[in-house]
Amino acid sequence: MLDGRHLTMGIETSCDETAIAILADGREVLSNVISSQIDIHKNFGGVVPEIASRHHLENINGVLDEALAEAKVTIDDIDLIGVAYGPGLVGSLLIGVATAKAISFAKDIPLVGVNHMHGHIAANYIEFKDLEPPFLGLIVSGGHTNIVMVNDYDSCEVLGSTRDDAIGEAYDKVARVIGLGYPGGPKIDELAKKGNKTAINFKRVYLEKGCLDFSFSGTKTGVLNHVNRAKQKGDDINTADIAASFQEAVLEVIVNKAISAAKMLNQDALVVAGGVAANSRLNDMLSERCKEEGIKLYKPSPILCTDNGAMIGCAAYYKMKKGEISDLSLDAYPGLEI
Repeated sequence: MLDGRHLTMGIETSCDETAIAILADGREVLSNVISSQIDIHKNFGGVVPEIASRHHLENINGVLDEALAEAKVTIDDIDLIGVAYGPGLVGSLLIGVATAKAISFAKDIPLVGVNHMHGHIAANYIEFKDLEPPFLGLIVSGGHTNIVMVNDYDSCEVLGSTRDDAIGEAYDKVARVIGLGYPGGPKIDELAKKGNKTAINFKRVYLEKGCLDFSFSGTKTGVLNHVNRAKQKGDDINTADIAASFQEAVLEVIVNKAISAAKMLNQDALVVAGGVAANSRLNDMLSERCKEEGIKLYKPSPILCTDNGAMIGCAAYYKMKKGEISDLSLDAYPGLEI
């Protein structure tokens, strides 16, 4: 406790960011330190789990010290520790969970395990102080594409999910096919600005009528086939047009399904979360459609879209308020459901 404020430490190590943040009263960010491994993993074309966990181990103490210093607090001021315990890479998750448990035990600080996906949703509570459940959520990230009904701070009902590749995975695979490398999402988003989004009519997959699930594998395969045919014929390959046309195809489906869900459930707000929420074209399309339909759009700043400790700390704070405290048997669950 500091100056009457409840301080939460949020720890996030589910993939390749080592992130720790300090929050006051759940929604005020005092520090939000993120150590990214993108420059390391781009040499391999994607995240290598063993390398990711090794670098988390090397980085986490330094990130912890920096987060405390930036917040101008000490470890003894911390009232609660929140940590992402799944889903994610098991080795990476274990580093965060072990660190949180060690501090909790040594300093007798309450511990709360947080679902990483609930953390992404909680990023919006930090950005928008008036936002409270229930509301309709759209989660778009490297490993997930979900439409959810957020009934409470730690309770979500999944209305639609991906049947194959998540949207972030599809971006990464297409980026590799056209030679952009890793991470695919930001690279395609940037290149697409130079291309013609109507140049190539890639397939839009809507599945069964009224279904809110997603499937991006067919669109991804369409890109691969287009590139292979061009190579066989000796035609020029316009990567900017491919990027723009692919992005338009998959984002059109996401936006249409999210708007359909809002109408079906009579929701007047849509809350977007996850790393792909930082995509500029998705933001433009959602903003336009939500304005047309009279739906209020919530989307956090780019720094809160990516994996970060602040979103975990916020989610932990609200679990604590409901009395949901973890014990030292807390373990990593890489396949944790939303």
